[in-house]
Amino acid sequence: QVQLVESGGSLVQPGGSLRLSCAASVSIIRLNTMGWYRQAPGKEREWVASKTSGGITVYADSVKGRFTISRDNAKNTVSLQLNSLKPEDTGVYYCYAQQFLPREDYWGKGTLVTVSS
Repeated sequence: QVQLVESGGSLVQPGGSLRLSCAASVSIIRLNTMGWYRQAPGKEREWVASKTSGGITVYADSVKGRFTISRDNAKNTVSLQLNSLKPEDTGVYYCYAQQFLPREDYWGKGTLVTVSS
């Protein structure tokens, strides 16, 4: 079983920055794709970013150029650097992982990011 635990969410002003972290309970070389979703109240869960174990990185258009995803194999973590934050970035951010051998998906419980003056 794989556990994912997010941290780093807080209240931040528009234009500010945050760094979110997701700690995995196993070596992340086993997790082919890791990334982040977010969800605001009353809205559908939205994919934000992903990064494969081979280094392929993809971002949603809404965050491209502002957010950066990274993986640290030594610490078994995936992080999301959020820059130039906007109020519409507000929501609960969830870490996820896709494992292919065997096929399993994993989700964290989320961390809240609030962007407001």
